[in-house]
This record gives sequence, structure tokens and C-alpha cells, in this order.
Amino acid sequence: MTVAEVEQALLSLDRRDRAEVLHRGILSLDLDDHTGSDQVEVDTAWHTELRHRIDDIKSGKVEMLDVDESHAQLRAELAARRK
Repeated sequence: MTVAEVEQALLSLDRRDRAEVLHRGILSLDLDDHTGSDQVEVDTAWHTELRHRIDDIKSGKVEMLDVDESHAQLRAELAARRK
């Protein structure tokens, strides 16, 4: 297919499908530039970070908040800063 044909086909898709095709295309560019080992390192780092956060929660080092409670605290902090 030519570039013009690909573009025409892309534009004929609905918005969600176009976004998906473009997203996959962009990801493919990233994959061309990397060997995949970077992703393994990223995944390992995230796993380690999540494990630390879970351990902090289980040990009581950090306090979990209800989402409504958390939002209320943030609103109060922002309101205090505006004064």
C-alpha cells in the first residue's frame, strides 16, 4: 500500500479505531529503537517499588485513606494554600 492509501484507510475508521492504530504504530517505533531489555528493567523496577509499597501498608508504616477522605484532605490543603 502507498502512504496515501494507508492514510485514506486510517481516516475511514471511527475515532476509537484510529486512535488504536496510531497508538500501535507509535509503540512499534519504540520497539524498533529498543531491544526489549529496557522493558524488563522497567518491569523489575515497578515490581520492586510495588513490593515496597505493599510492605509499607502491611507494616502500618503508611496509612491507607478512603478516596473521598483523600480528596477532602487535598481540597482542604489547596484551599489553605490559596489564603
